[in-house]
Amino acid sequence: MSTISTHLRNFKEPTKEQLTQLFFALPPSVNGVSSASGSGSGSGHDGSVQGGRSGEKSVGAAEAELEKMEINAVLSLGVQGEEDSYAGKLYLFPPYMAYASLDRKSVRFTIPLCTIRRVERLNARAGIYALSLSLWHGMKIVVQLTSLRPTADLFCSLLRDALKVELQKGKMKAVKPFVKTCYSELLVANATAPDHADEKDGTSGKASTPTEDGGPSSPAADSMYLGGLGLKFKFPGDPKKLREASKTKLWTNYLRTHGRNLTLLRYPQCTRLIQVGLPNRLRGEMWETLSGSLYLRFENPGYYEKLLAENVGRTNTSTEEIEKDLHRSLPEYSAYQTEEGIGALRRVLQAYSFKNPETGYCQAMNILAAAILIYMSEEQAFWLLEVICDRLLPGYYSPSMHGTLLDQRVFESLVQRCLPIIHDHFQEVDVQLSVASLPWFLSLFINSMPMVFAFRIIDCFFCMGPKVLFQVGLAILKINGEKLLQIQDDGQFIHLMREYFASLGDSAHPNSSDPRARAITRFQELLLVSFREFAIITDETIQSERRKYRSEIVHSIESFSKRAAIRNLRTLERFTKEQVGFIYDALFKAICIEPPPAVSLPPPSLLTTKDQAEERPETRIGLKTFRVFLSEICTWARTEKIVSNGFQQRVDREVAEHELIDRLFYFWDTSYRGALSFQDLVSGLDGVMFNDLMENIEWFFNLHDKNKDGYLTKDEVLTLSESLLFIFRHEIGDAYLGAVSRFMSNAFEYGDALLPRPDGADPESEPPQIESNQPYMNLATFRMVVLADEILESFFETDFSATFRLEPVPIQDIPNSNTGLLGGLWHNIASDDNRKIFNRFTDEIGKTIGKHQVYTRPAIGKYTALEEPKARESLLTPTMRRTTSKASLSSPTEASTSESSASVAESSSSTLSVDRSGTTPSSASSAEFSPMPSLFHAAANAAALMERTPFAIDDAKDDEDESDIETDVEDDGVMDEVDAFLEAHDSGLTEAERELAQDLINAEPVK
Repeated sequence: MSTISTHLRNFKEPTKEQLTQLFFALPPSVNGVSSASGSGSGSGHDGSVQGGRSGEKSVGAAEAELEKMEINAVLSLGVQGEEDSYAGKLYLFPPYMAYASLDRKSVRFTIPLCTIRRVERLNARAGIYALSLSLWHGMKIVVQLTSLRPTADLFCSLLRDALKVELQKGKMKAVKPFVKTCYSELLVANATAPDHADEKDGTSGKASTPTEDGGPSSPAADSMYLGGLGLKFKFPGDPKKLREASKTKLWTNYLRTHGRNLTLLRYPQCTRLIQVGLPNRLRGEMWETLSGSLYLRFENPGYYEKLLAENVGRTNTSTEEIEKDLHRSLPEYSAYQTEEGIGALRRVLQAYSFKNPETGYCQAMNILAAAILIYMSEEQAFWLLEVICDRLLPGYYSPSMHGTLLDQRVFESLVQRCLPIIHDHFQEVDVQLSVASLPWFLSLFINSMPMVFAFRIIDCFFCMGPKVLFQVGLAILKINGEKLLQIQDDGQFIHLMREYFASLGDSAHPNSSDPRARAITRFQELLLVSFREFAIITDETIQSERRKYRSEIVHSIESFSKRAAIRNLRTLERFTKEQVGFIYDALFKAICIEPPPAVSLPPPSLLTTKDQAEERPETRIGLKTFRVFLSEICTWARTEKIVSNGFQQRVDREVAEHELIDRLFYFWDTSYRGALSFQDLVSGLDGVMFNDLMENIEWFFNLHDKNKDGYLTKDEVLTLSESLLFIFRHEIGDAYLGAVSRFMSNAFEYGDALLPRPDGADPESEPPQIESNQPYMNLATFRMVVLADEILESFFETDFSATFRLEPVPIQDIPNSNTGLLGGLWHNIASDDNRKIFNRFTDEIGKTIGKHQVYTRPAIGKYTALEEPKARESLLTPTMRRTTSKASLSSPTEASTSESSASVAESSSSTLSVDRSGTTPSSASSAEFSPMPSLFHAAANAAALMERTPFAIDDAKDDEDESDIETDVEDDGVMDEVDAFLEAHDSGLTEAERELAQDLINAEPVK
């Protein structure tokens, strides 16, 4: 089993608009790209969303019109003196509005338009254009639009239309039930009016008093919001040491004035509070708010439950791997020692694998899911896992782990730049940095350091982005720099890191006389070094380094995938590993050129039962991809034209299409799936490339024996001859064409002679009439007919197998993803379309100056001159020759100009650059057989040509000015020359055969 993927080559750098959406954590449904509900299995569960898309045309038109709008603005909080004003840009991404300050760090927010209750134009002094926005949680924000008046008017108009769309979709009604699932609502309500909150909720006065971990103590209060396993099994760490009550109080004050959940405004104080640490009960909600998974959950209510219900009892490779890792996921946490915790983890991981079958389940995903389930419900964890794997850390949790490998290379580059002494020492003692750093990035430090500290880093990760992982990693190496210079191998490196992580709670300066310095822990020191000394590591730095090393990582992954695919083959057959590598290279190139269609699996209920697992995924190619693959392997499956125009000489290769290639595809498809795997291709090529003469004849016979009954029908004999004509279509001269003509004549002549006669019938009587789809020729007869011709015998003995050539395939360049000015300009200039235009231009110039030449490269190339070998004796004995085969070969005279005769006339030319596109009959046909009448015409014409002297008269140059009368006058002299030539070059035909051929020429059409 092997999976061959080329998607890494198709990577495109995100556009400016996409980067903006990532910055604001907007869900992928923005700008018409469907989110989870439109990805397949979740369609139709959200009536409001679907209704908005299928409703009035004006709604859809407004959404399309308002896809993007940005305007310069100054943001002020409605509370006087609460926050400073910040200049920046206001973005309209229906159904969202976003804002970012000029430095893109101080202030930002992302709010759904359905949370805006009121928009007012403020009466300000002349020249000031300001809007007051009243949000769901009672806040007011003032936005001063600093662009030109027409731009401001346009923005207001678009905002008004977008709000109308939200109102028509009914999304504003969904806000109230949704915010009830957020802990921040209860937290602010209890702090603002504890007495009223208690009466409303029916709880006692103790419910409003926070516990040691900062949350309400009442179970009724707990049930009002979504929470994780920590509510029941307690959160990691000591609440007193973590100062949960103080953190909760600070966050309560911030959320009251700056909004919460759907309307959170992120001011500088928000980032500082996150760096200090989030309260345990608030952590889950803040994670989904900062990451943007909150918006996915808001847009797709009920999707998680529906996904699980649709896939109950489904088992596949991913579910099997999940079961293996369930009990290895944070086993030290008490919840994962119970069925409740294990069940929640199982459901979240399985739901993600069902929604993303291409990714499924990957290493370290269980650690990540187990960690976030401590603070979040299953539904919250599912959507957060979606955002982490798809947007924040793309490629980390994929089968190839390309994102992780790329970031490890980027991290090594940053270590070389920022910590050159440590990097040089590691190079000197051959210590692999990734031995320790790979688990840091893959598990977000959860597996490396105590959970209470790892969660603090994850807080910063969701707030500031993936750059935090690099900053913390560099800080770890710098703090331990002196000790790292003493290590000599990987083992010492890992041991040192374990000791350091175990001491993160200790004092960083235990011997200091200053009590404040002694109070600073090693973890606080780590965060300080990370965000101060390595603040130069920005998102732009990471993106630039990723672009730099992406090609290197892709080539490395493809090389590993190739070795794995070869290793996973059931058998190499008679090939060496190097030869199988050439087959893989040709297959990979074909997949790059013609990607196979995505395999759509049947519904799980029809595919498996609870006790039966789905098949492991395996790459299989369809017919179109197979044609490209075969053109890389087989010479007759492609058309190569050598073009010379005086400026350049190039080889234009085209993929051939013919029924023979289609027939070969289905012949190798032994499992009847309509697609071929890598193993099928290896086994199929083994069945033809190592054959001797008799094996090749039998293979070719079986290829055309459609119903596998051991006999060829007349239809199949004619189809076989068409296949031979297709293979020989570019050969020089008429040798192979004459061989096919003799093959057809002998096949029908001998086949008719061997047909069984009725009992008591005269052996010399006419052969019985049989249908064209009835058994006609067996393998022994076919072998005899082939061996009767010297050229066909040579072809099947050596030439046919030699047309399958395993040669190194040039490594395809990875498309340049550089988005710079020069990179983009060169990419546009050097495109395939421009090269084709240039080639056509030079060809036209070459034709004008008379230097344009086209040569078609033959598939076999054995005969390089126009020659015709002598024919062998007839296969029939004198007794068998008495019977004619008119029943099989006679045809209407009107068909004397059939496709085969056209092929003969065309191939008899001595010019090598003749266009052979019309040489092969039915060359573009698919698996359907050609009509019988035309094939009988071809057979009759081929037999008639046997009477001709071997193309002797073709060498004589006729004068175009001579008329038919003049030719009749001089006919006697010409015939004398022909008779003399025939006496000197006997064709080997007997008198009876000459009479037979003459009868065929004058034969009447079959009635």
